[in-house]
Amino acid sequence: MNKQEQLKQEILDKTKEYYELVHKPQQEKVFVEGKSRVNYAGRVFDEKEMINLIDSSLDFWLTYGDYSKKFEKQLSEYLNVRWVFLVNSGSSANLLAFYALTSPLLGNRQIKRGDEVITVAAGFPTTVAPVVQYGAVPVFVDMELKHFNIDTTQLEAALSPKTKAVMIAHTLGNPFNLKAVKEFCDKHNLWLIEDNCDALGSIYDGKPTGTWGDIGTSSFYPPHHMTMGEGGATYTDNPLLKKIMLSMRDWGRDCWCESGIDNTCGCRFSQSFGTLPKGYDHKYVYSHFGFNLKVSDMQAAIGVAQLEKFPTFVEKRKENFSKLYNGLKDLKEITLVEKQPLSDPSWFGFMITLKEGVKFSRNDIVEFLENSNIQTRNLFAGNMLRHPMFDSLIKNEEYRVVGDLINTDKIMNDSFWIGLYPGMGDDAINYMIKKISEFIKANA
Repeated sequence: MNKQEQLKQEILDKTKEYYELVHKPQQEKVFVEGKSRVNYAGRVFDEKEMINLIDSSLDFWLTYGDYSKKFEKQLSEYLNVRWVFLVNSGSSANLLAFYALTSPLLGNRQIKRGDEVITVAAGFPTTVAPVVQYGAVPVFVDMELKHFNIDTTQLEAALSPKTKAVMIAHTLGNPFNLKAVKEFCDKHNLWLIEDNCDALGSIYDGKPTGTWGDIGTSSFYPPHHMTMGEGGATYTDNPLLKKIMLSMRDWGRDCWCESGIDNTCGCRFSQSFGTLPKGYDHKYVYSHFGFNLKVSDMQAAIGVAQLEKFPTFVEKRKENFSKLYNGLKDLKEITLVEKQPLSDPSWFGFMITLKEGVKFSRNDIVEFLENSNIQTRNLFAGNMLRHPMFDSLIKNEEYRVVGDLINTDKIMNDSFWIGLYPGMGDDAINYMIKKISEFIKANA
C-alpha cells in the first residue's frame, strides 16, 4: 500500500470511528414516552454511508460519476427495469418524466400545450406542477376512501379528444389500481407516469410499482424510503424515452458522451444537424430545450450504501404498518387505510381518517398528538385546487375538474398520517397507539 492509499484508509477508518462516537448513540437512543420525539420519518444509516461519502469527496469528481453509474445500475437491477437516470430531486424526476413526453421525437403522441393530463388533487404539488408549467391542462378526478388512491371509475368521464397522459402517485406507498389505470391507458393510447416517490419497494401483482407505466419516478429526500439527502430518479424500459430523458436531463444536448469523455459516437465532427454547418461539434448540438438535473457523485455514494440496506427498510415498514393497524383497528371513530388488492405495499406512512359524526376535529386530535411529541402530517396539499397557486388559473381553460372532488375534500378536512419508518421501534409504535386510543376514548 503506497502513501496515498494508506492515508486514504486512515481517513476512512477515522470516519467509522467518528460515526461510532457521534451518530451511532443517536441511532440507538433509548425511547422515553412523552419526552422522545416520534418523528414521522428520519434517516437510518451507519458508517457505510459516511465512508462512501468521504471516499467520493476525496476523489473530488463532485458531479455525476462512478458512484452515480453504480447506483443507476443497482437500482435498475432491483426494479428489473432497463434504464435509470439519477436526478437532483423527486420533483426534478417528475419534471423530467413529464417533459420527456413533450419531445417532438414522439410524433403524434407528443404532449403539446393545451393537451390534457389526468391526475388527482389530493397529493404533492410537484406531481402536477410540470403539467401546468409547460402549458398543458391537468384534469382532476376524485379519490376513493378505502385505499386513498384515484377513483378509477371516473377515468372515462375525464377523457377528452385532448387527453394524452395519466400522471398520478401511489399514495403513501399504497399502489393505486394499476390494472384499471393501465387498461384505460392502453385502450386510449395514453402515456402513464407513475409518481413512485412514496412507494419505492411496493409490489403490485408481482411487479414493482414504478415499472408498470411508461416512466416511473423516485425521491431520495431524507424522509423517503431511502435517502441521498437530496436526489431522485426516473426509470423506463422504452428506448426512445431513454434517449429523450438523457438529453433533457443533460442540458438538452444531442450528444450522449459521459462527462469528461468525448467522441463516443466516433463521428463528432462529421454529422449534419438542423441548419448548423456540416461537422458542427456534436458535443454542442442541442435537440431539446433541456435542463441540468444531474445529481452529485457524493449523493450517489450515500445512495449506494442505502440501497444495500433497502430490502430490510421495506420489511420494517411493513412490520410497523401491521402493528399500527392491529393496534388501532377496533377504534370505531376512525377509518384506517386498507392495502390495494393484488398489492404488497412498501408503506411510507399510516393514514387515518375521522368518520362522519365524530365529536372532535382532525385538528383536535392532531394538536393532541403533536403536544404528546408525536409528529403528524396531512396528506400533503389535501386539495391542491384550494391553494393560492390556483388563484391565477382559469377553470375549464387551464385546468378541468371531474365532479365535485367530495372525497378529496374529505381527505383535506378529516385525514392525517403518522410515521412508520424503519428507525421506529416497538416502543414508539406502541406509544402512538396508546395516545391515539387515549384521545379517542376521552372524546368519543
